[in-house]
Amino acid sequence: MNEILRTAALFIVAGLAEIGGGWLVWQAIREGKPLSWGVVGGLVLIFYGIIPTLQSEPAFGRVYAAYGGVFVVLALLWAWRVDGWQPDRYDLLGALVALLGVIIIMWPRT
Repeated sequence: MNEILRTAALFIVAGLAEIGGGWLVWQAIREGKPLSWGVVGGLVLIFYGIIPTLQSEPAFGRVYAAYGGVFVVLALLWAWRVDGWQPDRYDLLGALVALLGVIIIMWPRT
C-alpha cells in the first residue's frame, strides 16, 4: 500500500509540475505576462522531467502511459480551479476512464 501511495504522490507532483510549468509558459507567451514567468515555467518543466525517474517501476513506457491518465485528471482540475473553466459530464467521464487506465496499467503488478 505504501508503494501505491508513493507512486500516486509522484504522479501528482509530476502532473502539477508539468501543468504549472506549461501554464507559466502559456501566460508569458499567450497572455502577455512577463518573460520571467516563461523562464520559471521552463525551469519547472525541467524539474518535471526528473520526477518520473523517481518511480520504482523500471519501464519508462509504463510510467509515462499511466502518468498520462493522471495528467488528464489534473489538467481538468487545474482548468477548473485556476482558470475558472467548468468541466462538463463528458470531461468527467473521460477523466474517470483515464484513471481506470492508470489503475489497470500500474497496480495489478504490486
